[in-house]
Amino acid sequence: MLRVVIKIRKLETHVMAENKEFVGTREELTARARALVPAIRARVDETEKLRHLPQKTVDELRVAGLHRVLQPAAYGGAEAHFGGLVDVVSTIAGACGSTGWVLAQDIIHNFMLGQFSSEAQEEVWGARPNAFVCGVLIPGCGKAEPVDGGWHLSGRWPFASGIKSAEWCILSAFEQNEGHEARMFAVPCEALSVLDTWHTMGLNGTGSNDVEVSDLFVPAYRSLSVEETKYGDAPGTLVNSNPLYRLGTFAMFSVVQSTTSYGHARGTFDSFVAETCERMARLSGKGVANYGTTQVKVAEAAVMLDAAHELLHACCNEAMEVAAVGGVMGMGDKSRMRGNATFAGNLAGRSVDLLFSLAGGAGLYDSHHISRALRDMKSMQAHITQNWDVNGSNYGRVLLGLSNPDTTI
Repeated sequence: MLRVVIKIRKLETHVMAENKEFVGTREELTARARALVPAIRARVDETEKLRHLPQKTVDELRVAGLHRVLQPAAYGGAEAHFGGLVDVVSTIAGACGSTGWVLAQDIIHNFMLGQFSSEAQEEVWGARPNAFVCGVLIPGCGKAEPVDGGWHLSGRWPFASGIKSAEWCILSAFEQNEGHEARMFAVPCEALSVLDTWHTMGLNGTGSNDVEVSDLFVPAYRSLSVEETKYGDAPGTLVNSNPLYRLGTFAMFSVVQSTTSYGHARGTFDSFVAETCERMARLSGKGVANYGTTQVKVAEAAVMLDAAHELLHACCNEAMEVAAVGGVMGMGDKSRMRGNATFAGNLAGRSVDLLFSLAGGAGLYDSHHISRALRDMKSMQAHITQNWDVNGSNYGRVLLGLSNPDTTI
């Protein structure tokens, strides 16, 4: 049974930012994503070779406003149901894994900024409501020294996906004080040093380079403690009243990466099935689709993808329903959500493994789409939110009456 903790917030009056031109609804943004699929798919090779998104792709995503599906309406964002992220990201990831991954990061960090103070939101979106916001949420990579008016931030963070095309970056670090809490900081990308470290087996086009900064002053209003994101009363909820911004950031994070994995696997599946319907075995001359082994593995992959899709939307729907009545999920439900979302991503990964096993020798070539799909998927699976051993173990502990060691949710 769902356990809900009700919290009552003190109501305050704040001056909302001037309304910006509305970017569109969840449905409209999803339709625009579908319209971009052919062009993004045509640039897959270019994206991989560049090791970041081509400028044409960046421009198309910005014009379409896909990264704004969870952005507050006060700045023209769609302020949609969290499931809008699943719709939009899975569509783009089906065309290009790297592009889908970067878009997912831009969407979730835009959502997170909606939980920061109104001053931070105005500084980032006031002059440029269509700004791209990326981020790295690994506090152990940074140190934040408290100073008058804010913090001095130092550190080096890996995996800054989309850093080349972003205007702002949210970085996390541990406070260098008695509390030693994890805290997040919104930083202009121009203040960061970007190191060319992204030479990898997969997701090449994400440009997930290291970023570095030393003793950068960040005003207090552009920081947010991780603790403030857990209970539905982050500073941003005083100006963004939609239940969306009451969702726990880190409780939802597995949905983000798993959505990219799902979309990537779904696009791979569709291409593979279309190709297999026409493929002839070289030795026998028989249609590959006529083999029972092909049929059963294709069916298994399809069921895995359907299950992943349902799990992801179920997580989003439940979280939004709880937030809509002013509730906050208990640890048991948060742990279950992380477990379910992580498992959805793992199902997507298994489906690509199955398809690769059917590809034969042709799949060994780097130029074959199934080869790239496998490399990209293995890279997605390396993310901590896709690690079933960690997230499954945490969920299992809670089911067995033990504590969840994940302090972020």
